[in-house]
Amino acid sequence: MNFALIGNPNCGKTTLFNQLTGSKQHVGNFPGVTVDKKEGKIRRQEDVTVVDLPGIYSLSPYTAEEIVTRDYLIKSHPDGIINIVDASNIERNLYLTLQLLDLEMPMIVALNMMDVVTANGGKIDIKGLEKKLGIPIIPISASRNQGVDDLIRRAVRMVRERQLPERRDFCSGDVHRAIHSTAHLIEEEARTHGVALKFASTKLVEGDEKMMNELEIQEAERDIIRHIVDDMEFHCGMDREAALADARYQYIEDLCSELVVKPHETRGQKRSVKIDRVLTHRIFAIPIFIGIMAFIFWITFGTVGATLSDWFSAGIDYLIGLADTGLQALQVNDALRSLLIDGVCSGVGSVLSFLPTIVLLFFLLSILEDSGYMARVAFVMDKLLRKIGLSGRSFVPMLIGFGCSVPAIMATRTLSSERDRRLTVLLVPFMSCSAKLPIYAMFTAAFFTEYRALVMISLYVFGILIGILCGFLMKKLMFAGEPVPFVMELPEYRMPAPQSVLLHMWEKAKAFMKKAFTVIFIATIVIWFLQSFDIRFNMVSDSRESMLADLGHLISPLLVPLGFGDWRAATALLTGFSAKEAVVSTFAVLLGAGNSSDLTVMLGDIFTPLTAYVFLVFCLLYTPCVAAIAAVKKELGGLRQAGGVVLFQTAVAWIAAFAVYRIGLLIL
Repeated sequence: MNFALIGNPNCGKTTLFNQLTGSKQHVGNFPGVTVDKKEGKIRRQEDVTVVDLPGIYSLSPYTAEEIVTRDYLIKSHPDGIINIVDASNIERNLYLTLQLLDLEMPMIVALNMMDVVTANGGKIDIKGLEKKLGIPIIPISASRNQGVDDLIRRAVRMVRERQLPERRDFCSGDVHRAIHSTAHLIEEEARTHGVALKFASTKLVEGDEKMMNELEIQEAERDIIRHIVDDMEFHCGMDREAALADARYQYIEDLCSELVVKPHETRGQKRSVKIDRVLTHRIFAIPIFIGIMAFIFWITFGTVGATLSDWFSAGIDYLIGLADTGLQALQVNDALRSLLIDGVCSGVGSVLSFLPTIVLLFFLLSILEDSGYMARVAFVMDKLLRKIGLSGRSFVPMLIGFGCSVPAIMATRTLSSERDRRLTVLLVPFMSCSAKLPIYAMFTAAFFTEYRALVMISLYVFGILIGILCGFLMKKLMFAGEPVPFVMELPEYRMPAPQSVLLHMWEKAKAFMKKAFTVIFIATIVIWFLQSFDIRFNMVSDSRESMLADLGHLISPLLVPLGFGDWRAATALLTGFSAKEAVVSTFAVLLGAGNSSDLTVMLGDIFTPLTAYVFLVFCLLYTPCVAAIAAVKKELGGLRQAGGVVLFQTAVAWIAAFAVYRIGLLIL
């Protein structure tokens, strides 16, 4: 038995999914948390699964979320639909409900946030609503796990007894005639392709070309449908989509006026309006955001985070020292001891020492997201992003890009237009991902101890500025046109839920550790092997005679104009393509650093403070890791596009690093 969980963005859908399945998906306080569908087994029910689909406002195939949801419903044919409706915004939410009813599948409505409605003087006649819509309706509070067990029981019984929605007509007059005339015309095609007749005919009246092609409607029938629609538009005095929307909303309005007593404005809503007068102010909003992010970076890199990383690093160095002493006492072969200590332990340990910094950063960002502030930032950024040809909705993938480019690139599916999506995919890698944090932390500890936070902030800002410049140029040269209008629901401000914040923090820490013990682990072994043997597989005493040195010498001439033409720097950048953290582990292995303290000292043999900063600029901007490139290939649809991104990013990185180096030489 398989259920599709469907609802508007930010209606509590992921929270309900977690309650139904017992899973721990991250719940955000802004629309667009679910990018793709997620599946889980319903607890205490044998062989009953639920699929959490992206939040949508309608079943029109305009955005990637709508297409994912619609294709799943039409092609996968779930046994039943659980439609989650925000009771505090019932009029808007019922628009999707009416469209889902056209699919003629077993369907149940989970009326969420009923506790909020009743607490603020609101009232909904649930029995009356059930009778009018012809489907079961269960009041719930997903966040408090109230009514969820009853919802599961009713949903399972509904499917077992194959309870279909009672037939209802939600429109009248000219719209009603147009839909039913079209239904008579396409009855055979709808049956042949397994699409509900009411849904298919409504979509054709709306002018849904995708449905027209799916049903293989012939030109003669298309011509008849055009005449039907023209007649409807003439009598309604509005275009086809507006006429259908007007008919649905008229029905919803009549329904709610009879059965719903609207709640008073809550204290949370009043509080949110007051806060928004400051945080979304047309002049002060962006300076406030910059100030908040600067404070977060100062905490993360300048005070608390740096101290925690130093303590954690000292603990790792102590454990590596114990391991080395133990291997020496056991008289383990020197080559094997070198592999384990100089290769694996030093490489992986040098990356893991920055775990506290990453965890702290995502803890603070999770608080901002859960509070509802990040949704406001997307709203505020809309005007700025339009200058480079994007809408405020592109800010969400870019924000995710500060964590990891892979989910950020996938999150571009939520954008409404192909133009906006492709441009955002190209700009996301300029946002400094968390994988680069260990590189920044290592170099700032080595060269900029007193200015750690300032250097970190400058790198993040520099990445954003380069992204804006490239976006502006691409808008002029490659992506002409205007971005689609931006509509986003601003949720109430709320106190961040400790469980959600800690879960998000744990997910990031787990992902970082998983990468350290898989990709970085393998990379350190490969690096150790290549720097320990020459091309004839003889073990070398000096790594300058190794295969790795030969490889580095091939690339290093390209880096000489940037001030760091050392083969070890070139090699570290090469390994960074597998994972950016590998840059740190590569230096640890190549320099033979016994611990992270030694590593920061030894970097002085390769870099000066100026070239160290230039190297950081290059690391900030050059090609994303192989996982991100794979995501680009998947989203943009080809190896050629992915290769283009690698070359484009690396070229931009070289030009920017060269400019910084030359300006630095002039100043210093």
